[in-house]
Formats: sequence, C-alpha cells, structure tokens
Amino acid sequence: MKLPQPTTVRFDSGLRLVHIQHHNVGAGIFGIVISAGSSDESSAEEGLAHFVEHTIFKGTQKRSSWHVINRMESVGGELNAFTTKEETTVYSIFPSGNAARAIELIADLALNSRFPERELEKEREVVLDEIYSYRDTPSEAVFDDFEDMVFKGSPLGHNILGTPESVTRLSSEDCRGFLGRYYYTTNVVAFYSGPENAARISKLVEKHFAAMRSEKHRQERAVSVFVPANKSVELCGLHQSHVVLGIPAASFFSDRKYADSLFSNLIGGPGMNSLLNVELRERRGLVYNVESAVDHFSSVGLLTVYFGCDAEDTDRCIKICKETLGRLAEMPEGELSRLLVRAKRQYSGQRAVASENRENRIIACARAMLYMDKIAGDDAVSERINAVSTDDIRALAAQMSVPSSLIMHP
Repeated sequence: MKLPQPTTVRFDSGLRLVHIQHHNVGAGIFGIVISAGSSDESSAEEGLAHFVEHTIFKGTQKRSSWHVINRMESVGGELNAFTTKEETTVYSIFPSGNAARAIELIADLALNSRFPERELEKEREVVLDEIYSYRDTPSEAVFDDFEDMVFKGSPLGHNILGTPESVTRLSSEDCRGFLGRYYYTTNVVAFYSGPENAARISKLVEKHFAAMRSEKHRQERAVSVFVPANKSVELCGLHQSHVVLGIPAASFFSDRKYADSLFSNLIGGPGMNSLLNVELRERRGLVYNVESAVDHFSSVGLLTVYFGCDAEDTDRCIKICKETLGRLAEMPEGELSRLLVRAKRQYSGQRAVASENRENRIIACARAMLYMDKIAGDDAVSERINAVSTDDIRALAAQMSVPSSLIMHP
C-alpha cells in the first residue's frame, strides 16, 4: 500500500507547514525545524545552539519548567529536541486528540522562552557532563575531531556541544539573542504527522504562531570549505584504533547527493553485504563493524567511512579499504553495471522500510521544505536514484581511495 504523501501549507507570514495525514493511527507528531545550528554560532558562543535546545524547556512567560515538561507528559506524550550542524528541531509525540495542546506548547517555547539563570545553571551541569562523557566515547568523538580537521576555519568546523569553557560563558541573554536571531517565520518550518486533517492543523498553527517575527527572506549562511588533511592522534586508555576516512560530498542543494547516498550505502551501509563489511569483517574478522555515512549541508557535504580495529591491524584495514575502493573504480563495465542494479534495488527497499518510521519521515520532509522550499516525491527520488550511473560510482570510488583520514590509536 502506498504511503500517504506530504502536503504543504504556506502562511502569509512566511511560515510553512508540512502535513502528512495518517488515518487510524493512535499518535500524532508536531514540531518545528529551525535553520539554526552550531554552524551559525560565533567563535565566542560555541555550543549555544545545543544549549538553547536544552534550556528552551526551562520556562516561558506563562509556564515554569515543571509546567512545560508536564504539559505533554500528563497525557502520555513526550517532548524532544535535537541539534545538528545546521538545524534545531523541537517536537512532541502525543496520543491522538492532543494536537492543539502540542502546537500551543511548542509555539510558547519558540516565542516566549525566558531562560531563567537559575534553571540555566542546573542544565549547564547536564551539558558539561554530556561533553565529558562524549569525549569518553572515542567511536563518537572521532567524527567531531574529523570534522574539526577537514572544516578547519569554516562554520562547520567545531563541535556541536561546544567546549566546557564556551558553555560556562553562555547566559540567558545569549539564549534569548539566539532565538531573536533565528526563530522567525521564513527560517522555520512546522510539521505534523497524524490523524488530524490539514485544515485543522493549519488553523491551530496560524493561531498560535501568529506572533512569530515575520521576515521575507532567510539570512545567508556562511560557506564552509572542505580542507584535505590527515592526522594521527595517540590517546592513552584506548583498547583499539578508531579510524575515519572521508571526502567532500555534494551539498543539500545538488542532485549529486543521490549518487553520494547510493555510493555510501553500497560501500558501508546497514546491509551485511556492503563491500567494506564483507572485506573487513566477513572475510577477515578484522573489525566488529564498519560503516559509511553521508551528510549534506547547505554549502558542502561529507562522506565518511568509520571502523574500529585492534591497533596492530590499523594500517592493514586502511590498506584494504583503499584497495577495495580502487577495485570498484576500475571494475569492468559489465560487472559494475550488474553491481549497481543490485545496489539500487537494495537501497530502494531500505528506503521503503525506513519510510515506515513516521517520525524520521516527517522531519526529513520538513528539512527538505526548509531548504528547497519543496519536497521531492517518492517517485522523483526513485528516478534520481535510478539515474545514478557507473561513471558516478567510479568517480566517487576513485576519490574515496585517496581520502582524508583521522586515526585515534592507543
């Protein structure tokens, strides 16, 4: 059965709504995605977007922190938020029948958060603990360090969490200033997935977000540039090496992003039959897992391969990765064509399974609307995936066979 497709509503204020109606479901999802992340911070306020995400729940002009968290939880719902390099997302998942409650609350958070100093001091300790605990997980920290290295000097080149020093300096005024700079109509997309129809959700959104500052245009984000680099870092206490290999990829606005995504899935996607998983784990047992990922930002993208291995196997694993990708780049046309057909079929199937996750799907649609001002339908995406050629795969494989690298080792 074909999934219901997203529809969009444009308000006179510039605010946009993405709506997907699912009949006969027991829960709704409502939220906003804001074009404001860590890449929008100044050097003096690193970690501010993430800090705002944490503290936006700490009280509004009419609600205390306690009333904020209980507003949805008292009916069995929940509030969530997360920060990326370029977006902040705030949303609620709730039992059907509570859409009005969720929309009014999230509008209150976006428009009227106070960021009381007393609450900020308590949450600051939580964020600092998150920073310290994150550094204790090298398989995660290595990605941030890699991005710091290859985006050095660019807006994308610092940790989303910030540093203990920068987070300690952040104040209520900083948080309110961040909302003032970025939480305006053309920089925000609202989203809803659930049983309520678009007309009802639109009326509620228009009513509760009426006071949001209106702007005709979004401000331009500074361009980030990928700087090829290689680095090896020795860290005491590690039991294995953690390795990231990466190359620049397409921006969110480029159709080349479809080739990036298919290629990433082919070499290190979730399937056990991905090329690097077969070579490193299945045939040789050198790694527990190897994975590839691609991020598409507004001015550039990043395609990475990660694996963890015993320290003495580090060079061997890197060599196998490069050789595998080199063979892919030089594979005979007939063999590569057959491989690509299988890869497209598998990737399309994975997308179909992933689309059943309503939460991820509606947020992805809202992000597309935020930047592209439109949402590519399933058929259009399938066409672009099917248009990926063997030349596209060869070019990416050749580039990935001489990647930038960061190695954390004992």
